Amino acid sequence: MNAIAAIGRSEIHDYVDALFTVYLALIFIRILLTWVPRMPFNPYLRAAVAFVERVTNPYLNLFRAILRPVGFGGMALDLSPIVAIIVLYVVRGLVLSAIGA
Repeated sequence: MNAIAAIGRSEIHDYVDALFTVYLALIFIRILLTWVPRMPFNPYLRAAVAFVERVTNPYLNLFRAILRPVGFGGMALDLSPIVAIIVLYVVRGLVLSAIGA
């Protein structure tokens, strides 16, 4: 007997929640990478950084177009990731509540 496992709302809810969590983690990694000096001689680190940038740039660029970096004392602070994270949390809540569990 072959039984096909049905995918219920709970599994879909958990999967979508995991996707949002992974993307939020990538954004946090991107923020942390701005504080660490680059090591271009390490090909593995360069590949990992490039992956994180390719994945997060499209979403963060939406907010960078609206919010310009705040400059003070010859230095600029990019607040767009903070707003992007807040919006992502709101969208996450709306999508997960629409799915239900």
